[in-house]
Amino acid sequence: MRNWHLIIGTILLSILLIGTIIGVHFPYIKNGLKENRMVMEDGKFERAPFPPSSRHLLGTDHDGRDLLSILITGAKDTILLIFAITVIRYGLSLVLVLLSFIWKKPFTWLINWWNQLSSGLPIIFAAILFITLPIFTFSPNRVIWVIIILALIEMGRVSYIMQQKILSISKTPFVEAGITIGSGPFRFFKNYYVPNLLPDLIVNFCVDLGRVALLLGQQGIFSIFVTQIFVQTSYGFGELRNTSLNWPTLLGNARGDLLKAFWIPFFTASAITYLILTFNILGEGLRRYFEKGGVSNL
Repeated sequence: MRNWHLIIGTILLSILLIGTIIGVHFPYIKNGLKENRMVMEDGKFERAPFPPSSRHLLGTDHDGRDLLSILITGAKDTILLIFAITVIRYGLSLVLVLLSFIWKKPFTWLINWWNQLSSGLPIIFAAILFITLPIFTFSPNRVIWVIIILALIEMGRVSYIMQQKILSISKTPFVEAGITIGSGPFRFFKNYYVPNLLPDLIVNFCVDLGRVALLLGQQGIFSIFVTQIFVQTSYGFGELRNTSLNWPTLLGNARGDLLKAFWIPFFTASAITYLILTFNILGEGLRRYFEKGGVSNL
């Protein structure tokens, strides 16, 4: 039987990447980013935002910018944010698991403690708690700090999953054979654990991309954005300003438009939902692919 999850997930991801890379070069998208707050229709002036029409397929925002153009332009920053957070999370988790493999007691305790902490505290509240600390809010490197914090929040869960997989691998005959011939820790980990851990890593990484997209969307609803910098407007006063058109930021800014311009939050939330579904469907497809073990199962 064909692996429809993998096929559909690959198609959805391809559409997303093609739209992100090529879409920004279309004249329609470039022109759609120009502000046009007032237009004349039937002899009357109308003020943005404008509803979906043949001219603006998804409508416009309050500045008269085409919403489809904004979403396609902001897709790159959104995807880069999601991948940056997930890559850092998995990279640090792999290092932590490797350390627990060499020095078992302290790092195994750290992984278990971290996993219990992240399991007992809702992720969105933990993110808000740490991100809104003044030391990070007013930092000139706020964006970097926020990305690292979001990566660390669920690092315990990822490390624990890796550790449990390694424990199950350690009970297999070929690992026992490696112990018998006396392989060193790094060589042992590289030759025996990594090849068997890699399929699960790929699947979980893909699913976690969807989890991160969901987390960023939730933060957007609470107006907690990643790409913000603190700008001093006058002596003793300042404000946080957004520096990107990424989708969670657009969603947060559109909270007040549910009644008067519903298309803005609706299509922005739909774009984030598309991201989440894409990574989850692709992750399930990859899981089935690795379980059946072969390209022939496509």
